[in-house]
Amino acid sequence: MQASFLTPTGHSDIFITAAIWTGLAALLLTLLLGLQIIAMRVGLRRRQRGEARALARWRPVLNAAIVGDIPDTLPALRHGERLPFLRLWAHLQGSLRGEANESLNEVARRAGIDVYARTLLARGARPARLLAALVLGHLHDREAWLALMRMAESPDDTVSLTALWALVRIDPQAAADYMVPLFIAREDWALSLAAGILQQASEPAGAALARHLPQLDAARLPRALRIAEALHVSLPAGMLAGALRSDAMPVVIAALRGVRTPDTIAEVRALLAHEDWQVRVQAARALGRVGERSDAARLAALLGDAQWWVRYRAAQALLELPALSSADLEALRASLTDRFAADMLGQAMAESLAA
Repeated sequence: MQASFLTPTGHSDIFITAAIWTGLAALLLTLLLGLQIIAMRVGLRRRQRGEARALARWRPVLNAAIVGDIPDTLPALRHGERLPFLRLWAHLQGSLRGEANESLNEVARRAGIDVYARTLLARGARPARLLAALVLGHLHDREAWLALMRMAESPDDTVSLTALWALVRIDPQAAADYMVPLFIAREDWALSLAAGILQQASEPAGAALARHLPQLDAARLPRALRIAEALHVSLPAGMLAGALRSDAMPVVIAALRGVRTPDTIAEVRALLAHEDWQVRVQAARALGRVGERSDAARLAALLGDAQWWVRYRAAQALLELPALSSADLEALRASLTDRFAADMLGQAMAESLAA
């Protein structure tokens, strides 16, 4: 049998041919990529021009609505104008308050934006769903409630929190009943986020907190108390007094931070002698908020505490007592025999003057 083989010239021809085809393929891919980039830029320019036309058409209408001059007949909202309209409308809503918000809502409903936003909420991409939730919250759209509840269960925190914000806008009472236990349980969510959302429903949130607090164990109670503090909610005196008498230090500290009325002043005074210095710090601060003239002696005694922070907070609390004048404070400082105590009160007074 005759053996088949390739000559050196045959090898060279194959390599040359492969290189030519590889170069042609690379050139073709480069051309296709260039065409795609051009198409994307053309599409972007077209969208930008379309958005500019939409804004030029609708901005005067919305600006007129803000000042209470809503036209009897609105322009027809074209298909390509809906998203630019939503973005502009949501931006204006976020920067206004009062009657202007309701005027913008009227324009949106007459333009059919509520229906479109509900469609985006159900089937839109993530950015569109977030925008739709904001719009429906501003519109107080009750028909979106169930869809927003489902959205609030999303593992995506941004999606979930945006839906919760919208729920508060739609129905503060129902939203507070749903969200208070959720925010207590979700310790991975910052308290500032919870407070920022619930701030628009502080009264129903306070009532919901009062209902849930007796059911919480010592592990959950501090977070609930911190939420009440962040919302500036005054809890029932009996409930707060019970927390102040707790054996769990985190509960006591959280309860002290939430003291805003003198109803629990007896419990606060008792905690000035607590064995833990962090409790004494918070007790001094609480007494500065709700204390009486007679509490000056109690706080002055803390100026000699072994812990620097206790001395510092006691000095600040003395300055916060509404019954003490500057002359009273000067007299108190002059009467102190402990040099460190006198220096601490003097430092707090100097800081107050410099602020």
